[in-house]
Amino acid sequence: MIVESPAKAKIIGKFLGQDFTVRSCYGHVRDLPKGDTAIDVNNNYKPQYEISEDKKQVVADLRKLAKSVEQVWLATDEDREGEAISWHLCEVLNLNIKNAKRIVFHEITKPAIQKAVQNPRLIDTHLVDAQQARRVVDRLVGFEISPILWRKISGTSLSAGRVQSVAARLVVEREREIAAFESTPYFKIIATFKVKDKDGKEVYFKGELPEKIDTQNDAKTFLQNCIGANFTITDLQVKPAKKSPPPPFITSTLQQEANRKLGFSVSRTMNIAQKLYEAGKITYMRTDSTYLSDTAITNASQEIVNSYGDKYLQNRQFKTKSALAQEAHEAIRPTYFEQHEAGETPEERKLYSLIWKRTLASQMSDAQLERTTATIDISTLPKDKLVARGEVLKFDGFLTLYRESAIDEESEEEQSSMLPPLSIGQVLALRDMQATEKFPRAAARYNEASLVKRLEELGIGRPSTYAATISTIQNRGYVVREDREGTMRDFRVLLLTGPNGNPPNNISAKTSQERTGVEKAKLFPTDIGMVVNDFLVKHFSNIVDYNFTAQIEKQFDEVAQGNSQWTDVVDNFYKPFHITVEDTKQNAERETGQRLLGKHPKTGKEMFARLGKFGAMVQIGNSDDEEKPLFASIRAPQTLQSITLEQALTLFDLPRNLGEFEGKDMKVSEGRFGPYVQHNSAFYSLPKGADPYTINPEQAVEVILAKRKADIEKVIKSFPEDANIQVLNGRFGPYIKAGAANIKIPKGTDPKELTFEDCKALIGNTPTTKQVKVNEKDILKKFVEDTTVFVLKGRFGPYIKAGEANVKIPKDTNAEALTYDDCRKLIDKPASTKKAKAKTSDTATTKTKTATTKAPKTK
Repeated sequence: MIVESPAKAKIIGKFLGQDFTVRSCYGHVRDLPKGDTAIDVNNNYKPQYEISEDKKQVVADLRKLAKSVEQVWLATDEDREGEAISWHLCEVLNLNIKNAKRIVFHEITKPAIQKAVQNPRLIDTHLVDAQQARRVVDRLVGFEISPILWRKISGTSLSAGRVQSVAARLVVEREREIAAFESTPYFKIIATFKVKDKDGKEVYFKGELPEKIDTQNDAKTFLQNCIGANFTITDLQVKPAKKSPPPPFITSTLQQEANRKLGFSVSRTMNIAQKLYEAGKITYMRTDSTYLSDTAITNASQEIVNSYGDKYLQNRQFKTKSALAQEAHEAIRPTYFEQHEAGETPEERKLYSLIWKRTLASQMSDAQLERTTATIDISTLPKDKLVARGEVLKFDGFLTLYRESAIDEESEEEQSSMLPPLSIGQVLALRDMQATEKFPRAAARYNEASLVKRLEELGIGRPSTYAATISTIQNRGYVVREDREGTMRDFRVLLLTGPNGNPPNNISAKTSQERTGVEKAKLFPTDIGMVVNDFLVKHFSNIVDYNFTAQIEKQFDEVAQGNSQWTDVVDNFYKPFHITVEDTKQNAERETGQRLLGKHPKTGKEMFARLGKFGAMVQIGNSDDEEKPLFASIRAPQTLQSITLEQALTLFDLPRNLGEFEGKDMKVSEGRFGPYVQHNSAFYSLPKGADPYTINPEQAVEVILAKRKADIEKVIKSFPEDANIQVLNGRFGPYIKAGAANIKIPKGTDPKELTFEDCKALIGNTPTTKQVKVNEKDILKKFVEDTTVFVLKGRFGPYIKAGEANVKIPKDTNAEALTYDDCRKLIDKPASTKKAKAKTSDTATTKTKTATTKAPKTK
């Protein structure tokens, strides 16, 4: 029997006994190869699969084992990915797909495994086709759009994906919605009244004006009109209410709740859930269904009655929102309800507890509430009413075990307080009244939980794709997950009070402060993410269209149900898509996200914020000017969209001259790898958190001396015969440094005892270059003088490969006529001749360090 993971194999092997040998295939064994040969678009989109390099030994072992047994059983996961893995196993093990025994189970328990073995089925080729259609479409999208992004924007790490691009678009559009939001302040009126409770004790409760007051003057007038007024209860409504428990977890709701309650990322949640499933603690964790089996409901009911009593039991079967529910047949639940705790690590135990409580709560009684609303009349303002609300929990029901969290912290409802005994016609004594300035908030930024929820609402993605999608947009640098401290903001308060407990008759004003813009684990689009999104929206509107993407998902579902041919779905998508790709290649202009900031106050040159080779930057002047433009990198948290002219000007304060140390100038600047101090032709990186714009000379000297001390402690031995050879202490132990090469010292050798001759011998016996792998069909020329140097065919023309380095060949040079000496000259060309010279900044007396190439002119 073949399963996907070793942990699962170990447990299932115990259940099945000696009749079965259970082995793991470690997930997918075949995949599409890299390059343009993976899918034959001219042959009905036939995919060309190959066994993954890291799975060749696994497949070899399984082939050998398969030949020595009576029957091979395929027990991969029950979703589309699992079905596809079983199909691939049939292909590589030469099993007959028409009679291969396929079993599925949604929990790893002995009864479930034994039942599955008694009821094998054939491989569902419709599920395989649906997975194959998704894989082919996604590869075509990525393979054809990504090179366009490399050419039209910048950077070979850029990519586009059918689902990931839509997810990134959601984050980008939410950020722009927040930036465009104009918050118009208003005043909120809250009055505090004092009454006697049933024991005669003086207590307080609050009533508020439902309407907003626009200005401070209007708020002050309202308070003035309340001086000396009578406050009378004119209406009192008491209504019963109830709260029902949420359904048991499906994949998306588990990801959302674990993110909100436990702070787990979506991918982290799925990794932990996978371990719990493989250990037999929970049912399968990729599911669209909220259904619970009769056995599960019976076991949950027994646990509820034993722990809480009969009155807490209320069985219910939830209706699945997804009509397809194609990933599995039951909700995520514990396999054994009597097991209150499970898991090897604290994280596993926390997630298991969340699943256990949620499942049990779904079969518990509703919470019974009593909600009271009191309407309070103001004698001096007959048109205005104050309202007081209270809530009493009469029976806790499922709330005794589980409370569902809000979507995000900004949507948390204010806790309703309990009101004291009140009656219609009761005259209330006003203690004080307050008018507080409030600021409307824009829509909340997405966190991982709310983004999953939004994708699910739009019908984009499926349970098996949410975690990968959200991880991908972060790994690609399109979105970052960050905390932000926010800023302090003033707000005004008017207070109507009375002296020494007397009726309020005095209005005072004060200004207080509050922190606004605080964000915790929220998703923010990066500059490159916004530029890529804008490019895709402009040129590939279908790919990032929410409805179109959801429609494609539905077409995959139709394939899974056997209602459509997967090749037809791919064909209907690819043909118009490919036409758009070719048109974009030819006609789309280069995209930099350029934004005009204004003109330099001294030179009058235009200043732009735009995307460059190494990220977001500010440019002074145009490429057409006589003098070359000046450049400076934009510093976080500034972005292309938010940076102002004033902020941009300060970026050109680098490099700064901090004075002399040991008779040599110290200069602080910022390079590609961060800020540094330059002194006597040496460079010293600033420690994390140090600001190159504010560092003083004393701090710079400390950085230099600390680095010198560290370098001295690093040297174990040096030799007068050759200053380039040293024995050093490294991160992973002692080693020999010979120029640019690092040579490993054999185990058992004392580095302090090494002589110069010993080092030379070790250097001579160590290959200085790694074996270079190249595709034979790309080789234009190779050389006997050095087997690591080649002239190769590239996507953008011929180039030289020297070890790991790629070297450009000058224009109008015949690549096939290059000799080894010609190549060596190009390889060894000094780096200084390759860099553009920086011009003197008009805002400082020193030169800027950053340089970049000119943007191509529009044809």
